[in-house]
Amino acid sequence: MEKLAIDYSTPQTMLLKLIGDWRISSGLPQISDVTSQLLTHKDIRRLDIDVSLMTNWDSGLVSFLIEVFKECRGRKIEVVRQGLPAGIGQFLRLADKPNAEVKPPGIIREPFLSRIGERVVRLGRSSRSLVNFLGEITCAFGRFWRGKAYFRWGDFIAIVQKCGVDALGLVSLISVLVGVILAFVGAIQLELFGAQIFIADIVGIAMVRVMGAVMTGVLISGRTGASFAAELGIMQTNEEIDAFRTLGVNPVEFLVMPRVMALVVMMPLLTLYADFMGILGGFIISTGVLGINPVEYINHTQAAVGLSNLWVGLVHSVVFGVIIAVAGCLRGIKCERSAAGVGEATTSAVVSAITSIVIATAIITFICRVIRV
Repeated sequence: MEKLAIDYSTPQTMLLKLIGDWRISSGLPQISDVTSQLLTHKDIRRLDIDVSLMTNWDSGLVSFLIEVFKECRGRKIEVVRQGLPAGIGQFLRLADKPNAEVKPPGIIREPFLSRIGERVVRLGRSSRSLVNFLGEITCAFGRFWRGKAYFRWGDFIAIVQKCGVDALGLVSLISVLVGVILAFVGAIQLELFGAQIFIADIVGIAMVRVMGAVMTGVLISGRTGASFAAELGIMQTNEEIDAFRTLGVNPVEFLVMPRVMALVVMMPLLTLYADFMGILGGFIISTGVLGINPVEYINHTQAAVGLSNLWVGLVHSVVFGVIIAVAGCLRGIKCERSAAGVGEATTSAVVSAITSIVIATAIITFICRVIRV
């Protein structure tokens, strides 16, 4: 049975009749059947479509009509679509402008004061959230000292190993290189006065007092702080933290407190190790490259580095441990329940921790200067 019939109501009007089943499975006519008629009758200026005899249709009919309309558009022939089913008409309207440009929505610029106010409000909310979180941690440690806190010591030992022993390789490499850099930088000026032996004083005091703790804090922020944020963020996304609350388990006690304790314990130990490796790096460069006597270097280091410098460095390390743990756990617990939220929480934890470390270093240095330590 023929599915396509062509008639002419006027010399300039062609009537296209669609008959029967117009589904792909039943076989469809070729577009050349229509174009041959258009080429034969070049005076045609209008195309009418009659679908009264059509029974079924699918995307095959849409594809056929799109090709017909494209051919008519090229020959400037008007196509009358009033008789087409509503579904076909919608498909054809979408196909008429396949490359239509989508104009991006206009950028709405908020007033300057509005933006400032929004940031102030956001800062206030963040500060309130931080204070509340610190309060929860303080209460958790209070229950811990009374023997009422609930957490697993096995988790604590595992976190200690992850943030302590597993970080020794990276801390060793960076600390040695920092000692090497301090030795070379000191040698540039001290060689002008023939006082290269004081490189031992510079390296020893700088590493023990500040640099060992700061470099360890930065490394642990990027390594362990990000890990804390990601772990707790995934748990928040999977609603595991909500499950703890439902079961009556305080997530701050069970998840946050072991991490804070682990970093408070391990940061001073890692800092002492970083101090030693930094002094070793300065020793290797000073004795092997700059020609300083090893015995004199060791004696100058012992004379320059006092207990006060050591205690200042340990205070730095304890403060940095608290900062890193709080930043990582806070960002993880407060993150949004999505993959993007976990990524933002991890990034924010590292940035917040490193920024806070720098600020804390400046504050502690100023306090030590005032009290003459």
